[in-house]
Amino acid sequence: MEAAEQTRYRDGLSDRRRRLASAVEAYGPSEDLGRLIGEVDAALARMQVGTYGICETCHDPIEADRLAIDPLARFCLDHLTPPEQRALEQDLELAGRIQGGLLPRPDVRAHGWEVHRRYEPLGAVSGDYCDLVAAGGGPEQYLLLGDVAGKGVSASIIMAQLHATFRTLIDVGLPLETLLERANRIFCESVASSKYATLVCAKLGPSGGASIANAGHLPPLLLSAGGVTPFPASGLPMGLFCSGSFSLQAVALRPADTLFLYTDGLTEARNPAGEEYGLDRLAAFLAPRRELAPAALADACLADLASFSAGVPRTDDLTLMVARRTG
Repeated sequence: MEAAEQTRYRDGLSDRRRRLASAVEAYGPSEDLGRLIGEVDAALARMQVGTYGICETCHDPIEADRLAIDPLARFCLDHLTPPEQRALEQDLELAGRIQGGLLPRPDVRAHGWEVHRRYEPLGAVSGDYCDLVAAGGGPEQYLLLGDVAGKGVSASIIMAQLHATFRTLIDVGLPLETLLERANRIFCESVASSKYATLVCAKLGPSGGASIANAGHLPPLLLSAGGVTPFPASGLPMGLFCSGSFSLQAVALRPADTLFLYTDGLTEARNPAGEEYGLDRLAAFLAPRRELAPAALADACLADLASFSAGVPRTDDLTLMVARRTG
């Protein structure tokens, strides 16, 4: 474990120890408080001898996601006791249901747009972020798709934080550049320095105009009669620097034009030869199918991915958002 990371865990455990001691002073000693203090003391002692974060059974490092959620953990996932395994399974199932409740509806038609989303987490929870938010109940809509660095529970918690942050700020009615700057500052100041998220935010207007900000994400694709147009990153990922700024790219969509957004679970999928699906293949596949409805286009794309992968298991979450101009 790196020194900076261990210092962060030590500070967190020391703060937990002080809080527990204050609780004992306020409410008197109890069996539960005494047990928790003992567990914190034992974790701090493991830091002193250099065994913190090491499984006591196999002596391999405990999974980083697990340690981030439970800094008192003493065993890796492969060596949990049966009751611990059942509790973890129940927690993951509940987390997955909660995360699913944060997703927008699979299909939305409103204000001249038809939007479809496809969300396929690799496990029980996902670090992919997608949302469709109406601006104060008006005709403008915000299409958001992102990918939190890392996987598992810790990434899913950060995904939920992004969801809450953008939903709150969109209701305030800020200009898009300011919205992203504020969201970035909140995100940067509230997560660990090693965490960041790539993000695309597209503000969709009722007349077909769209403003697109790409914070370090894979380029969204505009499918039109003129071909396939990518919108490359115009800013750094969210959370890398608290003072980040984000430029906008403006585009006017005509009826039947489509914006196609995706995470790297699509383009970085591999076939048996180890080749990536890739952006070039995606663009070539989408170009002759631009007139398909959003759900049909997503179906066709995932079917092509399955044919390309030929049974090679996915290694990442996969999310698609397809927005078509209808009027």
